[in-house]
Formats: sequence, C-alpha cells, structure tokens
Amino acid sequence: MRELVGRPDDVTLLKILNHLDRNCMTFLAHSPFCCMATADAAGLADCSPRGDYPGFARVLDERTIVVPDRIGNKIADSFENIADNPHVGLLFFVPGTVETLRVNGRAYLTDDEDLRTMLEQDHVRPDLALVVEIDEVYLHCGRALLRSRLWEPDMQELAGEIPSPGQFWADAAATPEMSAEKMNQVFESGYQDLY
Repeated sequence: MRELVGRPDDVTLLKILNHLDRNCMTFLAHSPFCCMATADAAGLADCSPRGDYPGFARVLDERTIVVPDRIGNKIADSFENIADNPHVGLLFFVPGTVETLRVNGRAYLTDDEDLRTMLEQDHVRPDLALVVEIDEVYLHCGRALLRSRLWEPDMQELAGEIPSPGQFWADAAATPEMSAEKMNQVFESGYQDLY
C-alpha cells in the first residue's frame, strides 16, 4: 500500500496535534455536525451521525471534549461498542467549509449531573454524555468535499432521487401494515420532537 500511496511529508505530519489548539476550539465552537466511528471488541465497525446547534460538542480542556446524547432510535450501537472498546474517531463539519476536523481518542459515557446540565438544550438535559479524551486532532484537507460538491445547492436535488425514509423502513419490514406512506407520517411526526 505504501509503495502505491507514498508517505506523508514532514510538513503534513506537523499538523497532527495531541491537544486542541485555539483553531481547533474555534472550529468545534462552530460545528453543528459530526460523524462518530466506533468498533466493538472484535473490531466490527460502526459510524453514526451526531448533531445539534453549533458548538454542541463542548471543550472541557485542551485534551477533552464532551458530546451530548440526544434522543434517537435507541439502538445505541456506538455506546455498546464504547463499552467494549473505548477508541473513537470523530469527524466534525462546518457547513460551507471544505476542511473537516478529525478527533481521535478514547471515550466513556457518563451521567454526570454537571456535564448533563452544561449540555442542556431547549430546556432538555441529555440522559448521557460522551466524554472523549483526545489522542490526536487535526484539520483534514478538503479534497473529498470539493470532489463531492457536498455544499453546492444543486447537489440537494439528489435527495429527490432516493427512496423516502418510510420506503426504506417499509421494504425492510416487509409487512402490509407498514406502508411507506404510513411510515413517512411516523417519521414526519417523530422529527417534530428533536429534544
């Protein structure tokens, strides 16, 4: 692989930090969304989205961030993985910015009252918080987002080309009482309550 890909130059490696500097903290303060990768004890991987108002992931200190657990589908794959294997990778986005911020470290769940209060949104405290102790953090180049044209308005037209959430659910369940239309209504009403 290294023969084909090559090795990063020394200048590129300088960007990899073991702590949050002021630039990383500013990026996190403006990020409303991240993807979190975890793996179980056997190495089976999972990646899930996390999002909220910009700055939802709070900086506790230069080596620690905390992420709220908002209501979702209760499958909790990430949390089960973290219980077996604390290593996590988070990729933070700021809309309109092609670079992303990569945060890799070790995580644990907590129901600490003070942290949950700090993460309260719209008068709702999360039941749990995810604390991430940082091993490395760096800004990732924007080539992937530039190639994908992710932030270009015309790319939103692609949303009309995929099945609705209700169609995904109805096809997976394959039962007559779960039609796509009925499941789309469930999604629409469920999305009214974000906290």
